[in-house]
Amino acid sequence: MYLLDYSLDNLSLMALTISTGFVVDDAIVVTENVSRFIEKGDTPLQAAFKGAKQIGFTIVSITVSLLAVFIPILMMGGYIGRLFREFAVTLSIAVALSAIVSLTLTPMMASRLLRPEHEQKQSWLFRISEGAFSAMHRGYQRALAWVLEHDKLMLLVTLGTVAFTVWLYIVVPKGLFPQQDTGSLAGGTEAPQDISFPAMKERTEAINQVLRSDPDVEHFVSFIGQGNTGFVFLQLKPRGVRKHSADQVIGELRPKLARVYGISLFLQNVQDVRLGGRLSRAQYQYTLVDAKLSELNQWSPKVLAKLRTLPELRDVNTDQQTQGLQLNVQIDRDTAARLGVTSQAIDETLYDAYGQRQVATMYTQANQYRVVLEVKPEFQKNPASLESLYLRTGSGEQVPLSTFAKITQTQTALSVNHQGQFPAVTLSFNLAPNVALGQAVDAIQKATLAIGLPGSARGSFQGTAQAFQQSLASEPFLIAFALIAVYIVLGILYESLVHPITILSTLPSAGVGALLALLLMNTEFSIIALIGIILLIGIVKKNAIMMIDFAIEVEREEGLSAKEAIYKACLLRFRPIMMTTMAAMLGGVPLAIGHGAGAELRQPLGITIVGGLLFSQMLTLFTTPVVYVALDKLSRRRARSHVAAQPAAG
Repeated sequence: MYLLDYSLDNLSLMALTISTGFVVDDAIVVTENVSRFIEKGDTPLQAAFKGAKQIGFTIVSITVSLLAVFIPILMMGGYIGRLFREFAVTLSIAVALSAIVSLTLTPMMASRLLRPEHEQKQSWLFRISEGAFSAMHRGYQRALAWVLEHDKLMLLVTLGTVAFTVWLYIVVPKGLFPQQDTGSLAGGTEAPQDISFPAMKERTEAINQVLRSDPDVEHFVSFIGQGNTGFVFLQLKPRGVRKHSADQVIGELRPKLARVYGISLFLQNVQDVRLGGRLSRAQYQYTLVDAKLSELNQWSPKVLAKLRTLPELRDVNTDQQTQGLQLNVQIDRDTAARLGVTSQAIDETLYDAYGQRQVATMYTQANQYRVVLEVKPEFQKNPASLESLYLRTGSGEQVPLSTFAKITQTQTALSVNHQGQFPAVTLSFNLAPNVALGQAVDAIQKATLAIGLPGSARGSFQGTAQAFQQSLASEPFLIAFALIAVYIVLGILYESLVHPITILSTLPSAGVGALLALLLMNTEFSIIALIGIILLIGIVKKNAIMMIDFAIEVEREEGLSAKEAIYKACLLRFRPIMMTTMAAMLGGVPLAIGHGAGAELRQPLGITIVGGLLFSQMLTLFTTPVVYVALDKLSRRRARSHVAAQPAAG
C-alpha cells in the first residue's frame, strides 16, 4: 500500500480486516496436511516435505482462482471502480503474499514446531474440542453416505438453490451505498418566492428555534442564501450520548419544522460518499428536461405533485423558481414630455429610492461612515408606495409618478436552470424509513409513466440515483464476468472443462446464504454487498477445490471409482474445510457487528460473507460430491459415445 501510494481509509481498512480471514486459509491447509503425515509416523521434516508437495497445487488453485475474482472489481468503471480499486488491490496483494508464505515459511515452521500427538501434553480443552470434532466427523460420514445413495435428490436441491438465488436477487431491496450515520445533517430552507429579506430572516429564526430545542443537536449554523432559499448545517452529539440515530433525528424534527409558518426545511443525512448531482435540498435528484420552457413549466408541477403522493418518498421539492414577482413601470412618454420629465430623471429617482445609492462619506477621527440614500423601510414593503414618489417637472412643480406612469405587478421566473443546454427542473427527494433506493426509483418511474409526459420532455435520475441505476444494470455482468474468469482459470489449472463446473456449483448456496442474511438483517443489497458476493465466489470454491484435488489424486493413484474417491476425499478434507471456513467467517464477524463511525458502510460486506459461508458450508459438503459424481458419469458416457462413434465413422 505504501509503494502504491494508498492511504489508510475506510475501504483499505475494510480490505485488511476481511483479509485476516483469507490469509490464514492457505497456512491452515498446509499445517493440517503436514500434521496428517506426522500422525502416520513420518518425522516432522519428512511430513513437511510430503505435505507441502501434496497440497502445493491445491494452494495455487485456491489462490489463483481467488485472484481471478478480483478482476471484475479492478475493471469496474466510473466512480465505483475508482472507489474499490484500492480495496481490490490491497486484498489481492495480501492473498498472493499469503500463498507464498504458506508454501515456504509455513512448512519450515511446521517441521520445527509440530510434534507427534503422543509427544504432546494434551489439555482438557484439546480433549473436549477433539471429541466434539470426532462426533461431528462421524455424523458427516453417515450423512455423506446417505447423500451419495440419493444423488438425484441432492441434484434437485442444487438446481433449486440456483433458482432460489435468482428469486432472492430479484426481491431483495437494492441500494447504492448503505445509509451512514456520520453525525452531521445538512438542509436547505425554502420560503415563498415573493418573500422579502426581513420576512425571510424572521422565519429562519423560527426554524433556528426548533433546531435549538432538540436535545440531540450539539450545534448548528444557518444562513440565508439568494432570494427565498437558505442553508442549515447541524452537528449531532456523539453516538454514545444522543438517544436517536441521524435518520431518527430527522424524523423527529420533520413534524416540528412543518408547523413553522411560511418556510420549509429539508434535512438530509450527510454521507461520506456522494456521487455527482447538482446541489439540492434533498439527497437524491430526478431531473426533467424539455426544449420548450413553457411546456416544462406546465408539466414539472404535475410531476412534483405526483411524487409527493408516493409513500416511498419524503421531502420532495423542486428548484423551479417561476413564482417570483416583478413591478413594471410603463411610462407615458407624451405626458412626461409635456410635463418636462425625462426618462433619465425617472431612472435616477427610482434608483435614489430603492437602489441604495452612496451619496457621501462622513469622516471621524476613528472611522469613516458612508451615507446611503434610500426611502424609509416602511415605504419598501408595498408596491403601492411607488405612487408616493414625486418628481420635479420642468416648471419646478412636483408631481406623483402615477401621473405619467402605469405600475403593474406580474409573475416572473427568478431563475431558469439548464442541463445540456436545455431548460431543466430538478426534483429532489429523500427516502421514507425502511425504503431502499431501488424501491423509490421503481416508484418514480411508474409514476412518471402514469402521468404521460409529452414526447419532448425527458426525465432522468442524477447524482447518486443515476449511479445506482448504472450499477444495477452492470451488477449481473460483473457477477457473470467473475464466474467466467474463475472458470477459465480453473480450466487452465485442471486442464478440464468439467472440474471447474463442479467447483462453481458451490456458488449458488453462498448466494442464497448472503441474500437471506441481508433480508434477515433488514439490509439493502448495495455495492458493498455486491463486493461481498464477488468475494464469496473466491472463498466458497476452495472447499470444492480441496475435495476435488484429493479425489483426482486418489482416483489416479489407488484406482478408486469417482464415488469412492470423492467419499474418501470429503472425509479426509473435512477438518481443513471446517477450519478455513470458520476462519474466513470469523474474519467477517467484526465487520458484520461493527459499530461507530462508518460502521454502516462496512456491515453489508460482513453480513454477506458470514451469511454466505454459514449456509454454503452446510450445503456444499453434500452437493459438491454429488455434482462431482454426476459430471464424472456424464463425462464417461460421452467418452464411450465418442469411442463408439469413431469406428462407425471409419
